[in-house]
Amino acid sequence: MRKNLYNVGAIFKGLSITFGFMFRHKPTIEYPSVRKQHAPRFHGLHELRRYADGKERCIGCELCSSACPANAITVIGAENAPGDRRSPGERHAARYEIDELRCIFCGLCEEACPTDAIVLTPHFEMADYRRGAFVYAKDRLLVPPEAGVGVAPDERPGGIPGDLGRVEELKSTMDIERGYAATWRGEALKTNRKGLAG
Repeated sequence: MRKNLYNVGAIFKGLSITFGFMFRHKPTIEYPSVRKQHAPRFHGLHELRRYADGKERCIGCELCSSACPANAITVIGAENAPGDRRSPGERHAARYEIDELRCIFCGLCEEACPTDAIVLTPHFEMADYRRGAFVYAKDRLLVPPEAGVGVAPDERPGGIPGDLGRVEELKSTMDIERGYAATWRGEALKTNRKGLAG
């Protein structure tokens, strides 16, 4: 009899917790009408960065491809032509693809890159109806020429950018205004919080 009374008490104790939360304010975000702003270090869609003069940061070294544990990145490097220099180094990425379905968004590609060319952004809306749409080629990953930052290291020994590590420094904060400024897509998300209703 005492055991049965104890069970009834346990049920009321559990229900008291439930009823206590019923009347509290719900922290629900009305997605997709309103977009959530993630922390600046959130690992979302990748982007390939450029320098301020429009040259690509990627030098086709394939380190990101080697570091990727999911084998989601394909990089094929090519030599820069004297008349058509696409990057400051001797090589550039002739082909760059990321299979976002295979990617586990670990950020190892970002850490392995010697020029801060590939970065993960806070952009997370990548839904589509076809599997092939999740293979992001270079044309979808590369930021526009006007979104480039930093001086291309044409004259620097070894081709090391002067702003190496700047993205990591900017993203190492909880301040949305400062952290989202590290990437082009993050900068766009900083002001655009309206979803489908807006």
